[in-house]
Amino acid sequence: MSTTEVTWWGHSTVWLADSGTTLLTDPVLTGRLAHLRRMAGPSPRLPGAPDAVLLSHLHADHFHVGSLRAVPGKPLLIVPRGAAAFTARVMGAEAGDRCVELAPGESTVVGGVRVRAVPARHDGGRGPWSRDRAIAIGFVVEGAARTWFAGDTGLFDGMHELGPLDLALVPVGGWGPTLGSHGHLDAADGAEALRRVRASWAVPVHYGTLWPIGMGRVRRHMFDGPGERFAEHAARVAPESRVRVLAHGESLSLEPAA
Repeated sequence: MSTTEVTWWGHSTVWLADSGTTLLTDPVLTGRLAHLRRMAGPSPRLPGAPDAVLLSHLHADHFHVGSLRAVPGKPLLIVPRGAAAFTARVMGAEAGDRCVELAPGESTVVGGVRVRAVPARHDGGRGPWSRDRAIAIGFVVEGAARTWFAGDTGLFDGMHELGPLDLALVPVGGWGPTLGSHGHLDAADGAEALRRVRASWAVPVHYGTLWPIGMGRVRRHMFDGPGERFAEHAARVAPESRVRVLAHGESLSLEPAA
């Protein structure tokens, strides 16, 4: 069996390589997104064209049109049920034709892995100014490892049904000091999610990258600290899981079980 490798490029952008297949999650590849600026880490340097891009929901910090246009190649776009029409409208018919829509419980095969949509407790609309809506989902990727990419979510009933897992990519923060907890996990709730899904390894994501322009010194602990706080909480509530706090651009490799 092959090694599974995950590289964190900030926020929810992860490069996942498993069983000869490469996946990219919720890409934000730019230095700025509307009123948000990349405050840490280098701009993502993708090693090539992914086989598929996993898009968890329509919010602009997860479904960023400019970044999707910059992804090399013509990968499959695996999107929530209802998002293909939006994709075609904002990116063109060719991109819409590359969409595979999934609802929780549905799956598709990409190369050597199966990508399964799972529930997420999060608003799926594009934003309060938009009528574009689709459900919000997470993904479990099943190859040499079973990897959960949560997208954005709060805690929800049935989360334990996702496990056991080899790797959990757990959102533990956000992009601003007023983001709020509804539909999101903080460090403590992220550790509780890890306890429920019973993952052997966890990597915290969705923090320490984007911050509102002009607010670089406002509640800086909410920008820098969630990853380490998640590791501390996890050590108490999910002691059988190992947490790796990655720097931007750093990778974790999981060797196949003997």
